[in-house]
Amino acid sequence: MSKGIQRKPLFNPEGDIDVCHRRLLNFDTTNINDFNNMKYTWVSNWYRQAMNNFWIPEEINLNQDKSDYLNLSLAERSAYDKILSFLVYLDSLQSANLPNIASYVTANEVNLCLSIQTFQECIHSQSYSYMLDSICSPEQRNEILYQWKYDEHLLKRNTFIGHLYNEFLEYQDKQSFLKVCIANFILEGIYFYSGFMFFYNLARHGKMPGSVQEIRYINRDENTHLWLFRNILLELQKEEPELFTDSNIQMIKDMIHEGVQQEIAWGQYVIGNNIPGLNSQMVEDYIKYLGNTRFATLGLGNLYEGYEEEPETMRWVKQYSDANMVKTDFFEARVTAYAKSSAIEDDL
Repeated sequence: MSKGIQRKPLFNPEGDIDVCHRRLLNFDTTNINDFNNMKYTWVSNWYRQAMNNFWIPEEINLNQDKSDYLNLSLAERSAYDKILSFLVYLDSLQSANLPNIASYVTANEVNLCLSIQTFQECIHSQSYSYMLDSICSPEQRNEILYQWKYDEHLLKRNTFIGHLYNEFLEYQDKQSFLKVCIANFILEGIYFYSGFMFFYNLARHGKMPGSVQEIRYINRDENTHLWLFRNILLELQKEEPELFTDSNIQMIKDMIHEGVQQEIAWGQYVIGNNIPGLNSQMVEDYIKYLGNTRFATLGLGNLYEGYEEEPETMRWVKQYSDANMVKTDFFEARVTAYAKSSAIEDDL
């Protein structure tokens, strides 16, 4: 079977319209969005969930955050700045790279999902800018936005995923497509989480409620993105079984392990033992649990023995990550009107 992949055509009137023939890669697609004939039936639920998640960053009130930010401890403010710089980079990278992936996906209904994800990543980037504009000066904002370029530890983290994404631009074949999907899965399912955990810990201490609410909505979106790429990878296992050799499964294991180790090192760097309510051991246990869960949901077994269950010390995260848990004034929190359905649980 061919190892190459072909970019989907933009205009292809002679393309195949038989749903049974449709594939993620190398299908002779007409490129028509047909909502009534889908091969991948899970797309319908995903699409509705993603559309129901619509929200606007500026409709979350950040008034308290302006004063709270000035009263954060030095360690808390440093973590806030560095984590936000990291999140800005990740979502910016996602919005730039998802169209590259989509240009080779020949299942139109899956491309619809990728288009919505790209839009949501843009909303996330907008929300970070709004957060920074609300709490600090333009000079401070720009310093935080580009801190990832100068912080050696942060730049190293970004380089890992960035190089994998660049590799796909250089080599378009099934192997590089698998790797870029795994890289996306790591980004969505592991890379964000020490940052989210930090913000939810602020919520436990009654600090930065507006920022926390922005993160809750972002977290809800990221859960759908994680679900999307998990399903893409499961479909690849069915359609391209020759890709899932022992050596490639080991490659996936090594990539997720590397993502976990980087997330632990990052969490210990920005959080460490200086943030009330968190410590290095809590960070390590939680990230290993997440990595274990991500690996297992691909049907590949355990990555870390003894981390099958959510750590007792971190069970509060799920409570604070609920995007519909709003404690601000009704007229100042209209964003909840967009939450027409419950969020996807992060059980991936």
